[in-house]
Amino acid sequence: MVGSALVRRFTGRPGFELLVGDRGEVDLGSQPAVSAFLGAGRPDVAIIAAARVGGIRANSTYPAEFLHDNLAIALATIHGAFEAGVRRLLFLGSSCIYPKLAAQPMSEDCLLTGELEPTNEAYAIAKIAGLKLCQYYRKQHGVLFHSVMPTNLYGPGDNYHPRDSHVLPALIRRFHEAKESGAALVKAWGTGSPMREFLHVDDLADACAFILGRDDPPDWVNVGTGKDVTIRELTEIVAQETGYRGRVEWDASMPDGTPRKLLDVSRMSALGWDARIGLREGIAATYASFLAEKRSGALRG
Repeated sequence: MVGSALVRRFTGRPGFELLVGDRGEVDLGSQPAVSAFLGAGRPDVAIIAAARVGGIRANSTYPAEFLHDNLAIALATIHGAFEAGVRRLLFLGSSCIYPKLAAQPMSEDCLLTGELEPTNEAYAIAKIAGLKLCQYYRKQHGVLFHSVMPTNLYGPGDNYHPRDSHVLPALIRRFHEAKESGAALVKAWGTGSPMREFLHVDDLADACAFILGRDDPPDWVNVGTGKDVTIRELTEIVAQETGYRGRVEWDASMPDGTPRKLLDVSRMSALGWDARIGLREGIAATYASFLAEKRSGALRG
């Protein structure tokens, strides 16, 4: 999803020639494979958008894989870029790197000040390691390796797996299928009370292009909207935009995760960038993409 958005953002941009290394071409968790790919292509700039991702269930069920695979990707790509002489690298992290009970909204300075949310701790540790690796390569070797920490992402090309996807694509699929089948009831996980912030993936791609245009960016910077909604409110919006008119029942036996995750985006805003795609507008466009992907057979999950 993120890689596709970046390709859309940079395709045709003057002065850029894209070198895309997807999972079908190169094993981004393999140091030899990454080194060979970057050595052959010799890019000036690298953006590391690859990751093993999933929702609460996937993170809780496969923590070893989430830690191992994401650590492997960070180590192989960041060190591989350094060895290949890449002059600038942008690593994409996640807002889950911040403590579970961090003061809201979460600023960049709250990193490593408290315990992580247990349900996605493995993923967060890997992303923190990648962020710190970029920071230390920059400090020790003078290369311009830096990171952005996006909030929860959604948009075209998302993963709609019925069990392992993130909350927003999971809701889109669930409500669409309920509408199609005429189901009178949809069950939703948790209490609906946690608050989450959502950023359209095209806004993230635009933020990446913006920060790559800065001569002296921060080691890491938050990217989000600065606005959040409850999961219950999100559920209502998705139901409306998909056209589902049935009832929603909440299963409080399922985990809620972190009570609130809102990024402090003042640093990015001060640099001159703000998100532009509203949540309802973005969900409507994403549902349209979901339908198109489903018709074409390209739907993930």
